[in-house]
Amino acid sequence: MNEIVFGRPIFGEEEGQAVLKVMASGTLVHGPKLKEFEADFCKFTGAPYAVAVSNCTAALHLAYFYLGLGPGDEVIVPAQTHTATAHAVELTGAKPVFVDAEALTGNIDIGRIEAAITPRTKALSIVHFLGMPVEMDKVMAIAKKRGLFVVEDCALATGTYYNGVHAGLHGDVGCFSFYPAKHMTTSEGGMLITRHEKIAQTIGRQRAFGMDRHVGERTIPGVYDVQGLGFNYRMSEINAALGVEQLKRLPGFLAKRAENHKALTAALQGVKGLSMLLSERAGSVHSHYCHTVLLDDAIAPKRVEIIKYLNGNGVGTSIYYPHPVPYMTFYRQKYGYKEGDFPVAARISDNSIALPVGPHIGLKEMEIIAETLKKALKAVQGELK
Repeated sequence: MNEIVFGRPIFGEEEGQAVLKVMASGTLVHGPKLKEFEADFCKFTGAPYAVAVSNCTAALHLAYFYLGLGPGDEVIVPAQTHTATAHAVELTGAKPVFVDAEALTGNIDIGRIEAAITPRTKALSIVHFLGMPVEMDKVMAIAKKRGLFVVEDCALATGTYYNGVHAGLHGDVGCFSFYPAKHMTTSEGGMLITRHEKIAQTIGRQRAFGMDRHVGERTIPGVYDVQGLGFNYRMSEINAALGVEQLKRLPGFLAKRAENHKALTAALQGVKGLSMLLSERAGSVHSHYCHTVLLDDAIAPKRVEIIKYLNGNGVGTSIYYPHPVPYMTFYRQKYGYKEGDFPVAARISDNSIALPVGPHIGLKEMEIIAETLKKALKAVQGELK
């Protein structure tokens, strides 16, 4: 039995040679590959400025640190997201204020944002859930009206566009992840993009202790100044070298994801017992991180059995996400959230199964995934009768 894994990075000889060249150079941080990767990512996304960092959480934290958030401040955060989206706010001492999801896409329910805004609200955190772009014109209208900073969490949205603009360039900053299972990988790493020169320059210093001159920029070795607080959120030259080569492959990766997603959608169309999140909308380009199906409420209690059947027959799966963030123990205990506060996000968490569509697999695997899922559904539906 061949295993269809949920996600797997794809490397070639080019990545290996790039890493070896960096190792031979002796320059492992603050070198030319970092600048090359940032420039290449700007070219891919259309961003004027890009700052490479150690991971997406670091990018998010730097965005809120730049904003100067602290105790007493609030940020609107979608309930349906990875916990890192909220953690980045918590790390500043500010409070994440959660908003439920919209049922069709899993994205933040834009119609509920304004009701969550208070005089303490300083920013909006917008997540393009699984690569489906949020309707950013509506978000930005609220932000402009209320004078709010907008952070786009694009961890699953490399290759996502809304109205012809890449995700991350509608708001003030966009934050990306290059974790191994993502659309492209640097092994571990992240990127912050922005249209604002001041933001890029400031965060570029803050990612490396607030130093005004990096190693290669110092006239006298060891002499530099620190102009403000900062972190050790640097990306290494090895990670950047991987990023340069992965970006060359990214258009092909995205095309294969789209092809796989389309094929799996067609194969599951009309299957009794499930529905699918919206993946197409006018003006939107989805980056197809995975294919998420939603089990009908009557079948959802059998989700674990369905997942075990899929896994047992070689089909890898995941769940995005196991619970809405405000239902996680830390946030529930700190802020007193309770079951029922975010019903749409909870239904997506409780009823969904994420299926693989990455470029490491092909159309034949889409057929196998669809047929295996149909068999699993048929088995549990028989038990429910």
